[in-house]
Amino acid sequence: MKIYVIGGKAKTGKSTFGELLKEELKDYGYKPCIMHLTEPLYTYARNFFNWNGNESEKPREFLQKMGIEIIKEKLGKEDFLLRRFYEDVEILSTFFDTFIIVDARLIDEFKSIKNHFDEVVTIKVERTKYEDYLSEEEKEHRTETEIDHFHEFDYIIENKNLKDLKESVMEIVRNEEKDGDTV
Repeated sequence: MKIYVIGGKAKTGKSTFGELLKEELKDYGYKPCIMHLTEPLYTYARNFFNWNGNESEKPREFLQKMGIEIIKEKLGKEDFLLRRFYEDVEILSTFFDTFIIVDARLIDEFKSIKNHFDEVVTIKVERTKYEDYLSEEEKEHRTETEIDHFHEFDYIIENKNLKDLKESVMEIVRNEEKDGDTV
């Protein structure tokens, strides 16, 4: 089983990259599954705080506050999202052989996943000269800044356009296959 961990700041193309990676892996005969470390936070937002699930109306301030200030800091549950993710992988590995996480943001997420699984590929997606919709406070939040301090990525991808993303995906899968790793 292989785990691809895709990280980056808001609106860099992590989910798009993950979808492209999923399709490429399927072409190689694998059964990939896209996952979000923050899925429990989205569940809270949908089920208890009336978020309609619309990506353009993503409750980023709520997600940041719930994930960091409440769960990690106030309640001291530093590994809450990671434990939930590990349990989900254990259950879903019956059906899938490859997992693609599309929303890693924190150093401990990358390090913990690398320590927990044998075959992990870390990918950072960057997008320069792109105007995001975040407030200054959201841009300064730990979930947007901490990734700049992690320097152990296997791949760093510049998101210039969809064509280049597709080529990057194909190159990564070819490299991982060539290295003799089981994707």
